[in-house]
Amino acid sequence: MKQVVIAGVSGAIGGALATRLIDRDAQTRVIGLCRDPEKAPEALRAHGRSTVLPWDAEDSASPAAVAEALESLLASEEGIDGFIYAAGLLHGPGMFPEKRLEDLDSQSMARAFAVNVTGFGLLAQALLPWLRRREFKRVTAISAKVGSITDNGFGGWYAYRSSKAALNMLVRNLSIELPRRCKPIACVSLHPGTTESALSEPFSQSLAKLKVHTPSETAANLLDVLDGLGEEDNGRFLSWDGSELPW
Repeated sequence: MKQVVIAGVSGAIGGALATRLIDRDAQTRVIGLCRDPEKAPEALRAHGRSTVLPWDAEDSASPAAVAEALESLLASEEGIDGFIYAAGLLHGPGMFPEKRLEDLDSQSMARAFAVNVTGFGLLAQALLPWLRRREFKRVTAISAKVGSITDNGFGGWYAYRSSKAALNMLVRNLSIELPRRCKPIACVSLHPGTTESALSEPFSQSLAKLKVHTPSETAANLLDVLDGLGEEDNGRFLSWDGSELPW
């Protein structure tokens, strides 16, 4: 049976990815992570091939707790086939994308980096024993096109852009180290495209002229890209349609 760990299953994209993986393949088991398991999709919580564990990207002790819980579910020798990091933070109470330098706030920057970057790195660290199996594995960070330094022509959104750029650098670092320790593997960043979600909801008017996908469509697009990955794709930054994005 294939084992996939997905962080952020209470979010639109993470929940849709988890649900689609289970529905399309009777040989796939999903271990979902989120701050409040009760907020994960009911279909996921109730399914026999899924387990939802509590995990908080802003709590540095949380990854160790996940690893401890995972030990009772899955022997490290059995390993996992994939790890998808779908957690992300753009706005929240007292936090909104910055339009100018005067809007910078240290707490908002720290929260963005904790959720968008550090959470991924610490989970990868905790999951390392399960990534050492000899079969091909995929490690995926759901990034964003606005994290591209080359593509940035508008500015603004300091915390989100900077944290996603840092996430991309973390992926590149891991794409160098993990093949030395966990081969065969591909570690990539994926841009999901604009998706109907709590993250994009405040910007619905400005998104009216863009192609906006439903969470289900986004999940299907991303899984199509992931299904086509091989070892030669390790270290790439890809869009939802499989095209290459500039770092």
